[in-house]
Amino acid sequence: MKKQEATSCGRISFILRYAYNTEQLVVKILKALDLPAKDANGFSDPYVKMYLLPDRKKKFQTKVHRKTLNPIFNETFHFNVPFNDLQNRKLHFSIYDFDRFTRHDLIGQVVLDNLLDFSNPTEETPIWRDILEASSVSV
Repeated sequence: MKKQEATSCGRISFILRYAYNTEQLVVKILKALDLPAKDANGFSDPYVKMYLLPDRKKKFQTKVHRKTLNPIFNETFHFNVPFNDLQNRKLHFSIYDFDRFTRHDLIGQVVLDNLLDFSNPTEETPIWRDILEASSVSV
C-alpha cells in the first residue's frame, strides 16, 4: 500500500529542551510560516495546541494571532515528564484557525517522536517541521 503524499500547510519552528533538574520537557513555539488562508479575508487567525502523547490529559495552547499567515508566537510551555518516559512519548502540535462563530478549522499537524534526540539541555537550536494536512498524519 503506497503512503499518501502529504500536503504541506506551511512550516513551524520551535525549540525543545529537557530540564533535568525539574524533569520537564520545555517547548518554546517560535513561529509559523506560509500558513494557508482559511478566512474569506485571505488570512487565518492561527494558534497552536500541543499534547504529549500517548495521554491527552495535559494540553497547552498558544494565543490566537489575528489576520496573519506568518504568526510569531514566542511562547514557552513545560510538560512534566520523567526522563525515562521521554522515549515513549510523542509531541503533537495541531495548528488551528480560530473562528468566532463556527468550529475552528484545523490547518494541519506535526508529530515529533524521538524526543531524546531533540532535547539537548544546553543547545537552543530552532527545529523546523512541515505542517501536514490532518488526513496525512499518523499519530
